[in-house]
Amino acid sequence: MTTLNTYQQTLEVGVALVARGWTVSCAESCTGGGLAATFTEVSGSSAWFNLSWVTYSNEAKHRQLGVPERILTDFGAVSAQTVVAMADGAAKHANAEVAVAISGIAGPGGGTTEKPVGLVWFGFHLNGETIAIDKHFTGDRKEVREQAVRFAIAYLYHCLVENGGSASQ
Repeated sequence: MTTLNTYQQTLEVGVALVARGWTVSCAESCTGGGLAATFTEVSGSSAWFNLSWVTYSNEAKHRQLGVPERILTDFGAVSAQTVVAMADGAAKHANAEVAVAISGIAGPGGGTTEKPVGLVWFGFHLNGETIAIDKHFTGDRKEVREQAVRFAIAYLYHCLVENGGSASQ
């Protein structure tokens, strides 16, 4: 695993995207735009960061990203099915080769036995391949959100820099 900090990883992700002629977009829920903010902290990110959605409500996920209402009803906003649909919708609507979706329960309330506080689902769409990954983070609301953004960047770094552009784990 890399020892680079989040800024350095983000910078390297940008370099890898530019080298491929790709762009990235994101669809965020519980992180409220934190991933997009991290992308735009890097000077020159306009060469590889396209656009972002903060779709906090189910209605927004459906209307803006095309997440089927059936998925939201059957599986909920915090699920593999939802983040895959969010990532695919973001990639499609932004015409981006890479998209990241994040939906989770940052707390302090809102958790259940099945979906506890700290559960975050990620959807990674890379050049036509989409996978979902779940993580459970600890800490307060701010810490869960920060850990989610750091994981998303680290995973993109893994896929684009260390793994040659594949979303496979």
